[in-house]
Amino acid sequence: MLIYKILRESEWALLSNDGVTKGAPIDLADGFVHFSTAAQAAETATKHFAQEDGLMLLALEADRLGPDLKWEPSRGGALFPHLYRALHLDDIVWSKPLPKVNGTHQFPKDMS
Repeated sequence: MLIYKILRESEWALLSNDGVTKGAPIDLADGFVHFSTAAQAAETATKHFAQEDGLMLLALEADRLGPDLKWEPSRGGALFPHLYRALHLDDIVWSKPLPKVNGTHQFPKDMS
């Protein structure tokens, strides 16, 4: 199962350059890297990135993250994937720009 991380351009640049990140400011504050499922990603973008352009969408294979990935309740009690270790560049299956059209982020149609 793929899970998804949205990063700002500067966060993506640091990960690309350093090969590892502890995540965005909210991840650092909470002590884990936040992810979303395909069904949760659009709401995450709306809630946390509504005013932002220049985002990157990262896809990761949940099973490859091992026991450091925990599924925990969040919005409305839904289970969200949280990674309790740094995110490594080689964890990423693919990355794509997350463009904004008419105020709405446009997610790839092949998300599953």
